Amino acid sequence: MSESLPQRIQRIGLIGGGQLGRMTVQAAARLGLDCVVLDPTPGSPAGQLAARQIEADCHNVDKIRELASQCDIITYELEDIHVDVLDELEQQGHRIAPSAQVLRTIQDKLRQKRFFQTHGIPSAEFMPIDAVALSSFAAFGFPLVQKTCRGGYDGRGVCIMHSPDDFAHHLSAPSFVERFIPASQEIAVLVARNQRGECATYPPVEMGFKPGHNILDILLAPANISDQLAESAVQIAEKTVDALQGVGLFGVEMFIDPDNRILVNEVAPRTHNSGHHTIEANITDQFEQHLRAIIGLPLGSTKTLSPAAMLNLLGAPDQSGRAVVRGLAEALAIPGVCLHLYGKKETYPQRKMGHVTILDENLADAAHKAHQVRDLIEIGVADPEGQ
Repeated sequence: MSESLPQRIQRIGLIGGGQLGRMTVQAAARLGLDCVVLDPTPGSPAGQLAARQIEADCHNVDKIRELASQCDIITYELEDIHVDVLDELEQQGHRIAPSAQVLRTIQDKLRQKRFFQTHGIPSAEFMPIDAVALSSFAAFGFPLVQKTCRGGYDGRGVCIMHSPDDFAHHLSAPSFVERFIPASQEIAVLVARNQRGECATYPPVEMGFKPGHNILDILLAPANISDQLAESAVQIAEKTVDALQGVGLFGVEMFIDPDNRILVNEVAPRTHNSGHHTIEANITDQFEQHLRAIIGLPLGSTKTLSPAAMLNLLGAPDQSGRAVVRGLAEALAIPGVCLHLYGKKETYPQRKMGHVTILDENLADAAHKAHQVRDLIEIGVADPEGQ
């Protein structure tokens, strides 16, 4: 099958209509492409901008088939998808990118860990468990991390246990345990790979997580690591995506341990929260790069235009309902602040409602401004008087 872009405009089928999908639809419009989104939420963030939205769950096989019938290629912005129907569609000649096999490998985290082991990709030691029992965990040894095989994201499906006393908080789902890594830093590398095996890789970024929630809070680009570590991280990320034979944009999350060893934590077969800054800070942003990779356009330059800090805008604690944004004007008065709101009408605690990228010639100054923005903007609900 030819990889080159057809003369007619391609229609992209996008499974998942969240913020990643929304920014992919925006990038598609710049390339003259339109999108059909499949998502169960009426007026989803991506569906607001797409040519059409099919309102259906990502496990609805009939609606996924309908999506394929209307589009030239299918991609996705999340992993929790009925993968068997994607496999079936590929066998019928439909284009899926990344492939059903890649998704099958990644969406089951135990399968993903075994893939790392098979291909010599450095990762934390792990052990499958047949039954969630204190004796099994103790046999592996504390401290450890319990991870569910399916469905975890943004800290869900992960339980850190420093001692047997923490077993009371265990997860009651098919899972495995892995060695707890006292990471000195957490970084991510974005890799785009096309059907010819060509890669375009972004410089590593450093991730700071919201305490107690394991949700990305502030990101710094580039990461504050040595050139040698950065080069090693890029090599490991490219090796990982090559081993997967992936086509598209991949987010490779990594730990740097106290001995400066780089260990791969997880891989996302899609655009990634750690790449939002690329919209302003790099020549080609991750969303356009993903589309270039899957439809056969040349991969774009990943050159950094400016140091950047990125801040997730999360729903305020203890507030649920129709969203109200406070402090917006004050935040936008800070030089270098670039705002992205995702069009979500309802907020709840810790929901990702938007992000802010701050550009500055000095990364420390960008980080300082990010903290200022975090103190200024609150996404909550109106008070009883509607203020």
